[in-house]
Parts: sequence; C-alpha cells; structure tokens
Amino acid sequence: MARVRAVVAALGLSLGLAACYGATEQAGAEYEYPPTEGRGKGNTPFPKDRQSVLGGEGGVQLGKKSDDGVGGAGIGINGFLWRASLDTLAFMPLASADPFGGVIITDWYSPPEAAGERYKMTVYILDRRLRADGLKVAVFRQKQAGAQNWVESPVNPGTVTDLENAILMRARQLRMSTPVK
Repeated sequence: MARVRAVVAALGLSLGLAACYGATEQAGAEYEYPPTEGRGKGNTPFPKDRQSVLGGEGGVQLGKKSDDGVGGAGIGINGFLWRASLDTLAFMPLASADPFGGVIITDWYSPPEAAGERYKMTVYILDRRLRADGLKVAVFRQKQAGAQNWVESPVNPGTVTDLENAILMRARQLRMSTPVK
C-alpha cells in the first residue's frame, strides 16, 4: 500500500512540474543567459548589471587577508587558536573539526592510567583575535559502571582552565614563530 502511495505521489509531482513548465512557455517567459563571448576560463567577471549580490563586484573571496592580517575574510576565527587547539588535542581522536565555524569535537578517549574513565572535549573558537576570551573549552567525563554502562561524572574545573591555558600558550608560540610580512 505504501508503495502505491509513493508511485501516485511521484506521478502527481511530475505532472505538476510539467504543468508549470507548460504555463511559463505559454506566457512567453524567456530566460536570458549571461553572455559568453569575450569571457576567459572563468576569470573574467560578469558585466556590472549581472554581478552577484553576495559579494559585490569581486564576489565572495574566502582566502583574502583582512586589513589587520588576522586571517581570511570569510573565516571568522583565529588561525593560531585553531592550530593550537588541534596541536593540544592531538592525543585524542577527532570526531569533527569545522574550521569555518571554529568548532573541534573529539571522540571519547580513555587515558591508559585511568581505564575506567573516558573524556570527550569540545573547543569553541569565538573570535578572530588571539585573546583569552576568544576560546571556550568544554570537557565531558564518564566513569564506567558495569560492562557496557557509562555514567556522567563531574569534571574538575581546573581541568578546563588548564586546557584553555595550554591552547593559549601554544597559540602564542605559533604567533611568535610566524615571520611578520
């Protein structure tokens, strides 16, 4: 019965789309494509009346340096904090890393010296500047309760502060080792 409904829905959708196409053709609607003569291999911009509204004359440019030299114009995070976070959490398996949003999520990690515990961390990079308030770390801890059960356990608040300080120290080292251009 579900299969029959799916076929009827697909048929109705295709008939509806065909009817819309026919209506625009009958009304004399015509689409004018951008001119192609005189354009190179994608590096010649469209005429001014056909430019994108997203980025203005040059379009969206992700790799362009900003005036303060912090990073790309389309990336809203600090590159030194990003690299330092990855370096500091290199011992843990990564579950997700989003450089555009500035979020790093690790998978669960059990340290060898504490077999009945596991940790998971999330790092948020909140600013384009190298500042202490441009970074937030969340640490999750679980203890084993039985063979397959894990129970949430509180994390020492000093752990979060120590991790943030380690990331900031590494970011400062990276910044100082980068030649000024």
